[in-house]
Amino acid sequence: MKIKSINSSKIIILSIIACFFITFGNAQDNLPQQKSEFWKNVRFGGGLGLSTGSNFFSATLAPTAIYQFDNSFALGVGLNATYNKSKNFYKSTILGASIIGIYTPIKDIQISGEFEQNHVNRNFDNPAFIDDTYWVPSLFIGAGYTTNNITIGIRYDVLYDDTKSIYANAWVPFVRVFF
Repeated sequence: MKIKSINSSKIIILSIIACFFITFGNAQDNLPQQKSEFWKNVRFGGGLGLSTGSNFFSATLAPTAIYQFDNSFALGVGLNATYNKSKNFYKSTILGASIIGIYTPIKDIQISGEFEQNHVNRNFDNPAFIDDTYWVPSLFIGAGYTTNNITIGIRYDVLYDDTKSIYANAWVPFVRVFF
């Protein structure tokens, strides 16, 4: 008998909790939907990349979200994922995250600083090369021209290491899009 009463108590309590959430959920549907002040200042965007050739393929996806403090300053975070393949040579997967600060001193000019940390996994087809996995940081200082939601510019990696960097050189062009 005691076991049945414990199970009955649990069923009653779970039923009351379920009724509460159903009622609360229906009440929320009747309220006007408004964005909080925080979300009104959040902008989403990022970049896409695709490069192909007869022996090469590269694809990048890099979503970013920034909080626009005012017309001049924004701060945000980003993720990135890149896959590279060079036929009969190597394959690499790069996963990373970044923190970005954007300053707009005048309407069409954007200055940025971005710290990026990437995890690189390279696998070579030729046994003469050793497969490797490592972390590589980048610290970019950049400038660009902005029109509407798009910024086109160039950035410089002050931590550039030509043996480990995922970029061909320290100067990296960029296109940013935020909505």
